[in-house]
Amino acid sequence: MDIVNSLAHAYAEKYTSAEDELLRNISDFTFKNHPKSHMLSGHIQGKFLELISCILQPKKILEIGTFTGYSALCLAKGLTNGGALHTIEVNTVDAATAKAYFDRSFFKERIILHIGDALKIIDELQETWDLVFIDADKENYINYFNLVLPKLRTNGFILADNVLFHGQVLEEEIKGKNAKAIQAFNDYVFARTDVEKLMLTVRDGLYVIRKLH
Repeated sequence: MDIVNSLAHAYAEKYTSAEDELLRNISDFTFKNHPKSHMLSGHIQGKFLELISCILQPKKILEIGTFTGYSALCLAKGLTNGGALHTIEVNTVDAATAKAYFDRSFFKERIILHIGDALKIIDELQETWDLVFIDADKENYINYFNLVLPKLRTNGFILADNVLFHGQVLEEEIKGKNAKAIQAFNDYVFARTDVEKLMLTVRDGLYVIRKLH
């Protein structure tokens, strides 16, 4: 199911600030070479991530799910002086691709790439996060949320991607395991009283979550 009308999407892209050259290179490479290129955040969502980060001016960002590096580079643009972005990727091939692009960027020294199981790595990182982006295996979204929320500062933000999961959560009977996991996550977050939340129909759905206390 197409969540966003293709004409509306093209129109929105036309009126959105262009990608920089490195982001365009990542996008071109991913769509030409990666069998799961649809996982890329892309132009509009990437610009949204960049602007949110620029508004928040975070010192510490955590990204769960690096893929080929596009979203990390968007998020890094809002880092304050001396700030850093930690990003976690389980796939070694994707991690190597992302690292090659990070090394070409202005943020080379400020992006820290971790390779391995995010559940273990998050637990080991002794940081207080200002902004977290969750975009990894859907069955662990609730686990990721519960791991990062205690380490998120008050008024910090969690952004969770794919919360409409290709429209499958809109169906009368949700069948796929990933769609079921996303529906469980959406229900779980919505029921909480310690966060404020806004679900956006950007790309495949983006949940914007603010820690209240």
